[in-house]
Amino acid sequence: MSGNPAVVMRLVASAYCVAQKAGAIVRKVLHSGELGIVEKTGANDLQTLADRLAQQSICVSLSRHFPKITIIGEEDLPSEEIKEELIENGQAEEILQKSCPAEYSGLKEEELVVWVDPLDGTKEYTEGLLDNVTVLIGIAYGGRAIAGVINQPFYNYQLGAGADLGRTMWGMLGLGAFGFQLQEVPGDRRIVTTTRSHSNKLVTDCVDAMEPHEVIRVGGAGNKIIQLIEGKASAYVFASIGCKKWDTCAPEAILNTVGGKLTDMHGNAYRYDATVKHMNSAGVLATLRNHDYYISRVPQSVLQALKSD
Repeated sequence: MSGNPAVVMRLVASAYCVAQKAGAIVRKVLHSGELGIVEKTGANDLQTLADRLAQQSICVSLSRHFPKITIIGEEDLPSEEIKEELIENGQAEEILQKSCPAEYSGLKEEELVVWVDPLDGTKEYTEGLLDNVTVLIGIAYGGRAIAGVINQPFYNYQLGAGADLGRTMWGMLGLGAFGFQLQEVPGDRRIVTTTRSHSNKLVTDCVDAMEPHEVIRVGGAGNKIIQLIEGKASAYVFASIGCKKWDTCAPEAILNTVGGKLTDMHGNAYRYDATVKHMNSAGVLATLRNHDYYISRVPQSVLQALKSD
């Protein structure tokens, strides 16, 4: 695209490079061996040096170029001087070259909200389950997730030394999704992906009610959405509080772009305005196809326990 790209295209192009930078930070901290782990609310809710540095890098890099956007990050960090080496100024040229969907071409910075999870799957990160880890940057307008960037810092790590580590995928409504090969679970197989470390009876009952042929238990909301769009799972079912807006904004944008859907257990969409509460308190149900089937299978006990916002 010649001339001056739209604000939202510049923001996505920046977010792409910033997510890659954050992924590099996450790898560097792991390789240093000094993770700096602290418990936030308990043993299943951890924060590491990688979470802290990656969030600083993302938030400062984006706010420096887009001072009027609202950025909401997972980690509650003290304001401090950021090292210049954490700043990413690049913008992905391939994104700037694309034409902005007409409905978003006039958006102003102050109309956009960015939801950031600097390291989704922290517990798995500390345990060496590195393919579960993602960096999530979601962009919302009018309460809706319209664009998202997901970086997988350790993509290909199983291939060992010399492998080309990491990948970045992105998507925008009305434009498309890039950086992965869209695939569906074959035929009528129902493969449900759900939480690895935050399960309870409600979660298990809801998964069972879907009558799955197979259940996968992995960490990270971003990772589970990737499973949906790459044909490894047909539904992500999490009948519990615990997931937050920064976990779902970027993945939902990419999922919606390829025709999928993410809702609460009642089938209602979540909103991503700057003022909403951060918790997805009515659970998460995400699918690439056949969303209505999965919604119809949610047990009454789940619907009663998890009230919509």
